[in-house]
This record gives sequence, C-alpha cells and structure tokens, in this order.
Amino acid sequence: MKTSTTLIISILTIIFAGCSDRSQPSQDSKQTYAIAIHGGAGNTNPNTMSQVHRKEYKAKLEEALTTGVTLLKQGQSAEEVIEQVVHILENSPLFNAGKGAVFNHDGFHELDASIMLGKNLNAGAVSGVSDIKSPISAAIAVMTKSNHVLLSGKGASTFAREQGLEIVDSSYFSTPSRYESLQRALKAEKHGTVGCVVLDSHGNLAAGTSTGGMTNKKYGRIGDSPIIGAGTYANNATCAVSATGHGEYFIRYTVAHEISALMQYKGLSLKDAANELIMHRLKEAKGDGGVIAIDSHGNVAMPFNTNMMFRAYAKSNGDKFVGIFKEHKK
Repeated sequence: MKTSTTLIISILTIIFAGCSDRSQPSQDSKQTYAIAIHGGAGNTNPNTMSQVHRKEYKAKLEEALTTGVTLLKQGQSAEEVIEQVVHILENSPLFNAGKGAVFNHDGFHELDASIMLGKNLNAGAVSGVSDIKSPISAAIAVMTKSNHVLLSGKGASTFAREQGLEIVDSSYFSTPSRYESLQRALKAEKHGTVGCVVLDSHGNLAAGTSTGGMTNKKYGRIGDSPIIGAGTYANNATCAVSATGHGEYFIRYTVAHEISALMQYKGLSLKDAANELIMHRLKEAKGDGGVIAIDSHGNVAMPFNTNMMFRAYAKSNGDKFVGIFKEHKK
C-alpha cells in the first residue's frame, strides 16, 4: 500500500509540474519582434548638414526606437507601439509631422496620417487636418471607432473632438524654420514624413505614417501618406510598409501594396521587392523617396533613392541601426 501511495504521489507531482511548466513561458524563450522608423527622405547634401544637426536627428530617432523596443518587450501590440513611437516624432519640431509640419501655400498646416494592421487588413486615415494634435491617434480612432477608413478636413476634426482627442490651434504646428522653408519654397518645394513599421511579439505586423505634406502645397493637395496601399500597407502574410517621398509617384505606383504583392504573388524577398519599387520603378520614373519595411520573419528593408533618409531599426536579436545618409547597406 505504501509503495502504491508513493507511486501515485510521484505521478501527480509530475503531472502538476508539467501543467505549471506549460502555464509559464520558458526563461530561455525569447520574444521575436522588429521595429523600423523613418523621419523623411530628401536630397540634402551630406556636406551641408552640420554634426550638431546630425546628432539632434539621431538622438530623436534613438529615443523613438528605444521607446518602441521597450513597449515590444512588454508585449504591447503593434498598433500600440506605432502610436507611441509616432507621437514622439510628431511632437518633435525636427520632422515634418505634427509639431514642425510644413506650411502650405496659404501659410497654414494640413496634416495627414494613416495606420494599417496586418492581422485583419483593418485601416484608418485622416487627411487635410489642421487642429488635431496627433494625426496618428486620429487615424487609429477612425480605424477602431468608425465604419470608415479615411476622413478628411473638418469632418475628421469633428470626429476627433467626439472621440476626445486633443484639439489645438493651428499655430501649435508652426516653427520658424518651417516658415523660412515656405519662403524658400518659391525656388524649390520640399517634402517629408515620419513612419513606423512593427512586427510585434504576437506575430502581427502593422504600419503607420504621419506627415505635414509638401511645403507650399496648393489646392488641398493630398499625398500618399493617408492613402492605404500607396504610403502605408500591412499584411501578416507578407510585410508592413511605410513610405516617404514625392507622394504623387507613390500613389501612381501603389508602392506600399506593390511591395507586398511582389512578395505574395512573385515570391520575391522583402529586400528584392522593396528595391524593385524604390531603386528601379520609381527611380526610372524620376520619383524620389524611400520606404521602411518589415516582413513576417522580422527581416528589415530600408531602401531610398535620395541622398538621405532619416531611419532606424531594431530587432529582438540585438541587431540595431540609426542612420541618415548612406552609412548602411539597407
């Protein structure tokens, strides 16, 4: 009897131990995640950007990247990470999104943003808004709290107010340097944007983009940033993409979606698909810009056909990069 009782206790101990092990992740297991961000592309000559400005831009990219990595390690979802990371870039006057957005031809601000989830292809976007402090949050609200994908102008602002988002006077977005850019825009128009793509620890992809558009833009012009498939796209089966550059070309070539399509239907790798669009099709069409992209395996691609692109990425394996000019193969 004693032997039988001992045997039963041993068996029960093994069973309970097994159950306990299954309820707790192994300490050796690691979350797989990846994040990439950009702060716009352009043709600034490396010799004309001071070391002080380079450090400022890299420091802000590093701050945004570190925040994203911290959230990913905590198990936050891709869309939650994108919102917080893009907030940092939107709140910085260094970039053309949110605070520091460029002026249009009439001396005002018109901001755009979008987000897309790879797990269900859900998406939201706003365009031509001038009083929503965080356009990316407004885009997320459109995605999660409405039956629509894209809201514009006053309608988007009304919706944002109803959702309790922070509304500001348009002067909030103004900075002296952007006003000077408007004055110089009679000679050369400029463009830029910020974006974030994420593969979270749950295996989901997402992409988000926010911009002030082109300096000196007219007639209510809207670029690719709020257009799903052009400036933003995500699909768990392939990749997540955020674009920056001359938006008209990204719209015509549906760049973000086309990268995904080349992977899904042609079997191209992320790197080859992104290079095909940015370094060949767009370049041959005289379209300036670049993309950041992550695939479902955590691979990162960041091609650009301009002189520079503010960009950074980090992976769960410790791989990390922050750059401006062509300091890296990606």
